Amino acid sequence: MNNTYKNILSKTEFSSPENWLQIKTIDMHTGGEPLRVIVDGFPKLKGNSVLEYRRYCKKHYDHLRTTLMFEPRGHADMYGCILTPPNNEEGDFGILFLHNEGYSTMCGHAIIAISTLAVEMQWIEVQEGDNVLKIDAPCGRITSYTNVKNDKVTGVRFHCVPSFVIGLDRIVDVPGLGKVTYDLAYGGAFYAYVDMAKNNFNFDLSPESYKELIIKGMDIKHAVMQADKEILHPFEEDLSFLYGTIFIDNKKQSSGNDSKNVCVFAEGEIDRCPTGSGVSGRMAIHKVRGEIDYGNTMTIESITGSVFKGSVISEEDYGSFEAVIPQVEGTAYITGTQTFVIDPNDPMKNGFILR
Repeated sequence: MNNTYKNILSKTEFSSPENWLQIKTIDMHTGGEPLRVIVDGFPKLKGNSVLEYRRYCKKHYDHLRTTLMFEPRGHADMYGCILTPPNNEEGDFGILFLHNEGYSTMCGHAIIAISTLAVEMQWIEVQEGDNVLKIDAPCGRITSYTNVKNDKVTGVRFHCVPSFVIGLDRIVDVPGLGKVTYDLAYGGAFYAYVDMAKNNFNFDLSPESYKELIIKGMDIKHAVMQADKEILHPFEEDLSFLYGTIFIDNKKQSSGNDSKNVCVFAEGEIDRCPTGSGVSGRMAIHKVRGEIDYGNTMTIESITGSVFKGSVISEEDYGSFEAVIPQVEGTAYITGTQTFVIDPNDPMKNGFILR
């Protein structure tokens, strides 16, 4: 064995210079959708609430979002989160969601993943059965229940913030598509829900239509943003924006699942999972339409075939809206750990995107 190869085998740890920033993450996925959990090295955020932490991060450290989400450390569809203090002593922690466009208000797959991680890392005192977490997201407090059986996580369900319908069967003129029928609803984030059966599209919700879904999903999103003036949260201006387009196939699927979702969000990302906040908004839509009631569960699959279960837990008034509290269930897995180093002399240190 030559000396060079011996050195390779014996010297596998890289020590970065002191002036290089190091950020440690734990990477996960929920139904195929990635989550990069930042656990150490990110600069301290200032504020007194999750929304204030988000504003501070956007103003002072947005370059670190792009560093960790964009290439060469990430990719156009990467997703991440930063953990913060909760809004008050009743919460366990806060969470900020990161993606290629910025910072989302709610993310169900991240809630499922971080709840799983909290148990796997024993950040809480773990017990058999349900382990309850109160998580402060930008949209409000989320309560999650991580089920443990024989010391193994079997899945997570969470109760989302009040979710409500703005309007049903609205019509918007979309260049290249003509008139598109959509529902507008909120499940921690605002989405335009587009039923494939009500629209004459020349594409479907299969992986083969991936590129077409991105293009048309973004075309619909931009058209709705321009035409619909009711994308307004009743209490928080920071939450008043359209996050994405969700294409829906409401037919029974060959897999036996009740329905299918494909969500195009942020700057043309396609969710690999069925989209937890999107399922939450759907529960509000189905409740208004009389298509789901207490005790019913709907299984919704994604473009990858992963599945979330959705149901309605309760109803309440939320501002001027009659809202539901949805429950969403799914599973998440740890995929690896990372220590990212940032060389201040690297001309691409802040990342770039090619799609």
